[in-house]
Amino acid sequence: MNTRREAIFIITRWLLNREFPDRVIVDSPDRAFILDLTYTTIRGYATLLWVLERFVKKMPQGETLATLLLGAAQILLMDDVADHAAVFETVEAAKTTSEKSAGLVNGVLRNIIRSREEILLDLATQPLALRKSHPEALAARWIARFGEEESARLFDWNNTPAETFISRKPLADGVSSFELVPRGTRVADLPGYAEGEFIVQDPATAAAIELLDLKPGLKVLDACAAPGGKTVQIAWRVGDPLITGSKVLALDLHEERIATIRENLQRTRLEWVEVEQANLMKPINEIREKHTLFDRILLDVPCSNSGVLRRRPDARWRWSLRRMEKLVIAQWKIIAHAAKLLAPNGILVYSTCSLEPEENQELIAAFIKRYSRFTVIRSVERIPTRDGCDGAFACALNHKAAD
Repeated sequence: MNTRREAIFIITRWLLNREFPDRVIVDSPDRAFILDLTYTTIRGYATLLWVLERFVKKMPQGETLATLLLGAAQILLMDDVADHAAVFETVEAAKTTSEKSAGLVNGVLRNIIRSREEILLDLATQPLALRKSHPEALAARWIARFGEEESARLFDWNNTPAETFISRKPLADGVSSFELVPRGTRVADLPGYAEGEFIVQDPATAAAIELLDLKPGLKVLDACAAPGGKTVQIAWRVGDPLITGSKVLALDLHEERIATIRENLQRTRLEWVEVEQANLMKPINEIREKHTLFDRILLDVPCSNSGVLRRRPDARWRWSLRRMEKLVIAQWKIIAHAAKLLAPNGILVYSTCSLEPEENQELIAAFIKRYSRFTVIRSVERIPTRDGCDGAFACALNHKAAD
């Protein structure tokens, strides 16, 4: 299939139901380019829609809108795509929808090319959120917190295609090492992939693993485990139970995500890790009855993803204050239920890929105020503009034994 046609298909589904693009894109030799086309369009959605409104009186929907957005993205946001290729290939893809759609796309894209300088000059006078294609409510929060200059750098970071890193089994010191994968390289083609010698993981994830203070023989619960990268890191450190007496249990809510955990464990030769389905939003009596208390618990909770908008460009358009407030309620339930599975003197690490204090510092402060036997050992916050990696938060809590 024409790569633009495939991207249009994915963008159309995203426009209709906000379906996760990365779950739709199939593996193929063209996957990297299709992903680039799709993510660039979704990143620039607000800006691109503003541009299209200059040339289209009645905005179309469905595939035609997706095609216009894709064409404009190539012309305005992808310097490595020549204008003639952007127009020709996108119009060819539009013909699959209809000749009428192709004619509209051809005319609009040529008008954008002719008016590009004027468009960019006008865009430079627009509010920061529109110029950088971010939700207004989120932009306002970040400007109030970080200031306009740093917020602009953060928006630029989010609008840059994400790098891919791999992490190999740690040496005796337990410290994670990360290697940058050359852009355009299929991870599955790297030496050692089939043998399970590494996992795909961003350096920002290292803090949560290091705060767990793992060692051979511990019983560890990864309570929100999908897709399984942190589970692998845990298992590498505590060792095979037949040798060390350790135990690792990975939990997740959704069956399809549990399947991904199992695939990663199988590839990395860690099938001994136990995997179960569980809803930590509800009391977890069955887990307490079936398993002993754990020495370590990792809670990488569902969050707003505001720290990984570069890696998850569609997440910015799901962000809202109301959604975040609902997530905070869910996060509270998860930590309150999971804490009951932690052994005395054990360590619980709460982590997110969010930059929002409500999901991070404020939630932890409320938790230790409510549950006085828990105290903060250490917390780590990663801000992309300051740390050069994905945004993340991790906090280690100690469960004091009863007197």
